[in-house]
Amino acid sequence: MVVTFDTNVLLSATLWDGSVAQKLLFDLIRQEIKIYSTTEILSEYQEILKRDFDFSDEEVSEIMEKVLAFVTLVSPKTKIKAVKNDPDDDIIIECAFESESKYVITYDKHLLNLKEFRGIRIIRPEEARAIL
Repeated sequence: MVVTFDTNVLLSATLWDGSVAQKLLFDLIRQEIKIYSTTEILSEYQEILKRDFDFSDEEVSEIMEKVLAFVTLVSPKTKIKAVKNDPDDDIIIECAFESESKYVITYDKHLLNLKEFRGIRIIRPEEARAIL
């Protein structure tokens, strides 16, 4: 199985001890399930850590070291326009498509409203934990 985390799930999984997203992350790591991301997604993640959570550059670097230990990076070759209400979310779909992920795991309503894209199911962390 292969999955793509969107930015908000990555934030929840790495910042909130005991969150459903963090429990899912630990489950996936234990089961050696690949979690894919892109430099674009991780750039957004770093930006949010600084802007919304006031982490210093040094703290962000430390967090990124940990994140890069469990994510596999891909470089999407195909531009996808799937999320009409929030085109910024297309980067998540592009990552999932490129990595051949079975699931996109998200809390984002625009992505969740898609439900599926070319065979990739779009689900919440709670649903992912139930499936695993």
